[in-house]
Amino acid sequence: MNAPVLPLDVRFVLCDTSHPGNVGAVARAMKTMGLADLALVAPKEFPHPDATARAAGAEDLLARARVHATLDEALADRTLVVATSSRRRTIPCPELVPRQLAERLACERGATRCAILFGAERTGLTNDQLDRASQLCVIPANPDYASLNLGAAAQILAYELRLAALAQDAGALDGDAAPDDAAAPPADAAEVEAYYRRLEASLAGSGFLDTDNPRHLMRRLRRLYNRAGLDQNEVRILHGIISALEARGR
Repeated sequence: MNAPVLPLDVRFVLCDTSHPGNVGAVARAMKTMGLADLALVAPKEFPHPDATARAAGAEDLLARARVHATLDEALADRTLVVATSSRRRTIPCPELVPRQLAERLACERGATRCAILFGAERTGLTNDQLDRASQLCVIPANPDYASLNLGAAAQILAYELRLAALAQDAGALDGDAAPDDAAAPPADAAEVEAYYRRLEASLAGSGFLDTDNPRHLMRRLRRLYNRAGLDQNEVRILHGIISALEARGR
């Protein structure tokens, strides 16, 4: 009997996966917990018999999995991007453990379209991939040996998501984290990324941004805006500010 699909809009995004068997293991982990939205960004080999073998009954998820050439494509409609990583950043990012993330998403069901990023097996997420996330999810593993297999990490996240969704259905979560219904819809990843590109170009044009070394400043600005959690109206306001400043500079 198939597990019912959870009422959560959560996409697992696997970036640069090198071992196709791990894709199947993630599909199996997702299906056992009622998740169904799987995206692959530039996998080394997919489809592949090893993925099918490791899926062990979750072949339908593999068949529906979307393969993207870029991370932008996988995140375009997402309003919350969460990176899984065992390493901290030089520039801090808000951190959650899987249970905290799951409870937030359960309380925000229907309002938040989340992507959870998993990196390549050997190296994890790159700095550029980490920059796309507004939250960092850290599994509190043994600090002396914190490396988890990709399938195991996905299983932990999927399990916590299922527990939180069931608790919400049972009334065990109070929903205080739910967004204000009167607020503007959250900006999705494509809208926010378009603003960042425009901001970087404007700062470079003004001379404020060193075009030979832009990443440090832009990374800090991303952290600042990500803490705010921009909605669509706020992104339009920020675009308007840039337009006004550029007009005065002409």
